[in-house]
Amino acid sequence: MNKYEIVIGLEIHAQLRTESKMFCGCDNYSHNIDPNINICPICLGMPGMLPVANRKAIEWTYLLGIAIGAKIADKWNFERKNYFYPDLPKAYQITSSTNPPVIGGSLEVDDGKLSTVRIHHVHLEEDAGKLVHPSHGNYSLVDLNRAGTPLMEIVTEPDMRSPREARIFVQDLRSILKYIGISDANMEQGNMRCDANISLRKFGVKELGTKVEIKNINSFRMIERALNYEVERQTEMLETGVRILQETRGWDDNKGKTLGQRSKEEANDYRYFPEPDLPPFDTTIKSAIDPTEIKTWLPELPREKCARFREEYGLSLTDAENLTGDLDMARYFEQVLATMPEIAGNDEIKKTKAKKVSNWILTELVARLNMAGISIVESKVSPVDFARLINLIDKGDISGKIAKDVFLDMFNSGSNADEIIDSRGLSQVSDMGELEVIIREVLNGNGKSVNDYKNGKDAAFGYLIGQVMAKTKGQANPGVVNEILRKELDK
Repeated sequence: MNKYEIVIGLEIHAQLRTESKMFCGCDNYSHNIDPNINICPICLGMPGMLPVANRKAIEWTYLLGIAIGAKIADKWNFERKNYFYPDLPKAYQITSSTNPPVIGGSLEVDDGKLSTVRIHHVHLEEDAGKLVHPSHGNYSLVDLNRAGTPLMEIVTEPDMRSPREARIFVQDLRSILKYIGISDANMEQGNMRCDANISLRKFGVKELGTKVEIKNINSFRMIERALNYEVERQTEMLETGVRILQETRGWDDNKGKTLGQRSKEEANDYRYFPEPDLPPFDTTIKSAIDPTEIKTWLPELPREKCARFREEYGLSLTDAENLTGDLDMARYFEQVLATMPEIAGNDEIKKTKAKKVSNWILTELVARLNMAGISIVESKVSPVDFARLINLIDKGDISGKIAKDVFLDMFNSGSNADEIIDSRGLSQVSDMGELEVIIREVLNGNGKSVNDYKNGKDAAFGYLIGQVMAKTKGQANPGVVNEILRKELDK
């Protein structure tokens, strides 16, 4: 048994999806465009340029605070955080980390047992540019399109006790950010980033161990991998008496290890002082942004939607969590059901249909999306066409097995189920007369199995069913086949 307790705190950066940047009017969308296009003298930190705070970014920061049960500060201010880096042209960042707008809050995390992760604060700042490292040559280029992007930083208390708990926390936070519509929160695209602080201490010891910060974590999988590696590294150092240094380490996913980058800075290294070009914010004055009004913007959040899905649609906890963990998937699920008029006013039918739709989304659709590497909003299968496929199965027009083939064609081509069934002649055979002829042929050709069935061997019945399905290329209606076959065998 490990004698060391893991202590993890996270710093999550989320870019806000406002139309303009944090302190200027430049376009805030810079994905897949040429370098250094969305820039202006303010982004570049030119002398004499005056920043103007983005009201929407402040409102959205308050909105997240309300969503996580935090306190909106009565008074807070922006400040300058001084440090030199090639992608920070003015050599300081405008932030609000020492006197933040959002204080406290928490999220419940379920990694097998329910725990509460406290939020220390949420602050608002501007993002820096980014360095581009060409594969050829020993140099780096600077792209300042991202400079000035509104960036919200969520800082937790050191409350997490396992790498898995940390990963689930970030996934849950991402869901909230997407539900309230303030960030794309895509780690792969860099508009959500995570730094992890981790230390180890012996169980029962109150003092924290030496903290190590891990950067360059760009996916949920990496969060867990990087932290697991660091647990092993620090455990080995403690066991062998090697001193752990307080430092910043980068995660190298290809090597599967963290690598030392620099010693960890202290707050006084940044020489914070109030931003002279931006006045303090006071939420108590009449003309200020009113958090009470912003609270009315709050939509149904993931946990609330999950509870509703279980109650309204009769879904299991696992299925409800899987659907509501992704807002787009939850919307798709309800859009499919909305095209089924037969469920209106009948809870039993609604729950039956909902479970079928949920099963198909979470198995067939999710599997195809993962294989294609796309999101549900990029799927060629519309909610209307998805609902039609489910109804065709329920009506007996196609079997479940054929439906999977039809769905694959729908997913790849974008055609609807009726077009595919007609073009490929896949309609299910339910005609009693036609199936009676086929079944008699099967019985005449399988005398041994017929005798086995009559002698009480139930497996023979399944074999005969399979022979009928093979003759009809899987298009026979299983229920009708079962009924006719038993009648013929019992003569």
